[in-house]
Amino acid sequence: MQRDKILPISIEDEMRDSYLDYSMSVIVSRALPDVRDGLKPVHRRVLYGMHELGLQAGKSYKKSARVVGEVLGKFHPHGDGAVYDSIVRLVQDFSMRYPLIDGQGNFGSIDGDSPAAMRYTEVRMKSIAGEMLKDLEKETVDFALNFDDSLEEPTVLPSAMPNMLVNGASGIAVGMATNIPPQNLNEVVDGLIAMIDNPDITVDEIMEHVTAPDFPTGGIIYGYEGVKQAYRTGRGRVVIRARAVVEVTQKNGRESIIVTELPYQVNKVRLIEKIVDLIHQKKIEGIADIRDESDRDGMRLVIELKRDAVAKVVLNHLYKHTPMQDTFGVILLALVNGVPKVLTLKEMMQEYLKHRNEIILRRTTFELAAAEKKAHILEGLKICLDNLDEVISTIRQSPNAAVAQERLMEKFGLTEVQSKAVLEMRLQRLTGMERDKIERDYNETLALIEELRFVLANPEKQMQIIKEELLKVRQVYGDERRTEIRPQEGEFSIEDMIAQEDVVITITHEGFIKRFPVSGYRRQARGGKGVTGAQAKHEDFVEHMFVASTHNYILFFTNRGRCHWLKVYEIPEAGRAARGRSLANIMELQPGEMIRAYINVKNFDDSLFIVMATSRGIIKKTEIEAFSRPRRNGIAAITIEDGDELIDARLTDGEHDIIMAKNSGYAVRFAEKDVRPMGRTAMGVKGITLDEDEHCISMVTSKRSDTSLLAVTDNGFGKRSKVEDYRLTRRGARGVITLKAHEKVGSLVGLLDVNDSDDLIIITANGIVNRQHVSNIRLTGRNTSGVRLVRLMDGDSISATARVPKNGDEDVSDGPEEQIELFDS
Repeated sequence: MQRDKILPISIEDEMRDSYLDYSMSVIVSRALPDVRDGLKPVHRRVLYGMHELGLQAGKSYKKSARVVGEVLGKFHPHGDGAVYDSIVRLVQDFSMRYPLIDGQGNFGSIDGDSPAAMRYTEVRMKSIAGEMLKDLEKETVDFALNFDDSLEEPTVLPSAMPNMLVNGASGIAVGMATNIPPQNLNEVVDGLIAMIDNPDITVDEIMEHVTAPDFPTGGIIYGYEGVKQAYRTGRGRVVIRARAVVEVTQKNGRESIIVTELPYQVNKVRLIEKIVDLIHQKKIEGIADIRDESDRDGMRLVIELKRDAVAKVVLNHLYKHTPMQDTFGVILLALVNGVPKVLTLKEMMQEYLKHRNEIILRRTTFELAAAEKKAHILEGLKICLDNLDEVISTIRQSPNAAVAQERLMEKFGLTEVQSKAVLEMRLQRLTGMERDKIERDYNETLALIEELRFVLANPEKQMQIIKEELLKVRQVYGDERRTEIRPQEGEFSIEDMIAQEDVVITITHEGFIKRFPVSGYRRQARGGKGVTGAQAKHEDFVEHMFVASTHNYILFFTNRGRCHWLKVYEIPEAGRAARGRSLANIMELQPGEMIRAYINVKNFDDSLFIVMATSRGIIKKTEIEAFSRPRRNGIAAITIEDGDELIDARLTDGEHDIIMAKNSGYAVRFAEKDVRPMGRTAMGVKGITLDEDEHCISMVTSKRSDTSLLAVTDNGFGKRSKVEDYRLTRRGARGVITLKAHEKVGSLVGLLDVNDSDDLIIITANGIVNRQHVSNIRLTGRNTSGVRLVRLMDGDSISATARVPKNGDEDVSDGPEEQIELFDS
């Protein structure tokens, strides 16, 4: 018979139903805040329990354990740890923008220190918490039975302070989570008042008042798009940075990064540990020491830098790799009528105003009922005073109070409440002054009743009351923003991580590239042997060398007339003797395609041109803006015929002179205006006329009056002449002699525009680097052979030359080993 009571059920159905019940319990009764008061059940019960214990602001403190016991025993049947942790969070000024509980004792720190045990700490409510409980006794909210049906607790608090908006909330439920950032009270109240004045206000218009989250730990909101998205949709990512400044230590003259504010919920001790770990891993360099000098006056984290460190670069690395830059994922999820819902900023404010409107209505209804009851009693007292002798006589003739009450009701038409009030009236109220007071009180009560009825019947008046109460809260508790808003993009460029410095870039004949600080090359006297630069492998040799800033763009022009676009910092850094990395691994070059020229560009907005020359003497000019949109496999820069190739490209402003040189030692000079601008795919026009055995080897663009032309041969000879020595002709001419080329001197391999303040760098095919002052090469006429610039070993030849500026008026050393830095760091 017992087996008949067993009901078969599918385990899937039971698991589903049980899990759903559990999920809803967590969502509604534990993890998510109510949109009206911004509190989870445990926080609401803590505040109500403290209210019941009489722990209002200004009253004496009580042990936290007493509050925990009150809340556990009456309202919250869970672990004491959950209740005490909630109390601790409501105390912490680095967790709550406007703390609701006033704590005495150790309640933890931003370093992650644990709070003291509940038996040691003491608490009472802050005055702002009183705004949360204001008018609770006026039947403004619904009450529900507690867990054992022995007591009642409020289902929501009246919340005269917009707690959800100003303190935020966070919680993880089942299948959903909430993460509401805190806001500034002044801004929130201004936004709510703007919504009261204009119910159709948009989110963007509200954001003119509620500008962004305002975190208790301050910091800097970096970028505004995440804030906009969060307020408009209920979800977004807000980037927060630590507040840091760079100071110079008076003692040793070193720079230090001083951190005074951290992103919200970032642990300072763990941050320091993370920085130390990154230093050991050499992911962050330039830090010499870290000290925590925080005290009761505020946070001060000192990150001392090494002498050669660039503070901005180190700081950007800290932002990139440590919680000094953090992301707050906004999810505006709250319970609306018991149902979880993602809200926009406007919807959150609408729900709060709707709640406050209901509180005003219920409070007004309660006060109206009390006023009407009072007026009713006062009417009875007035009747009694108007018939005082008869009333006294009736009472004296009655054997007991019950009979007297009944006779008063019959004789004077009083109600039971009125007659009872007459019997309880004290004799002192029979004096003339008291009689006037009753009359005045009655008239005031009638006026109050009329006013309360007007409030109930007039929605505009209700909104006016809400506005006035919000302004009072703002006046008492409002403060200035702590979190700064910086409207830059939330993501900073990778070049912010790179120190801006000048580097030497070398490219070998086989296409290996590297960058190396320009100060690493030693300046030597003319005729010195040089120092070892890039090590050539087999028949490879350094073919190109130039100087550029790490933040510049480099346009690489290939022999086939294509252009590739690259940032200098993207070029791998290597030692002086290293060969570098293959360009094939950095950019997509076609088989047989080699770099022939470059353009060092800061930006593409200027009205500049790129002038290109080919080995067949073709010249072409194109606006630089045409090269601002590169593709991975390069773009066409000039159309090249079979048998021809690009030899050089220069950046000009349209007012330069162009000098083109041939291997035979002849050069032609003409005005850039003779070449009209053309599109990228154009072929160009003739720049210099070539004989059958000649080819164009160099192109120079110049407009400086002090410029001279330095011709270099493959046998190490060179000659410097004035630009004026080359007469200005029309483009397409055969040219004039620039250097007498013969067997000893060799063929012309390069023509550079230089002046006395420049240095000349020469690289040989064997990878030997020589650096010398241009001023040591005297000016001579065009029709000469020149002087020896560098002594070459047997079988070696000049492969590349470059001009670099000199650093000040330093003396040239005759010794080959003197180290001279070229640029100030």
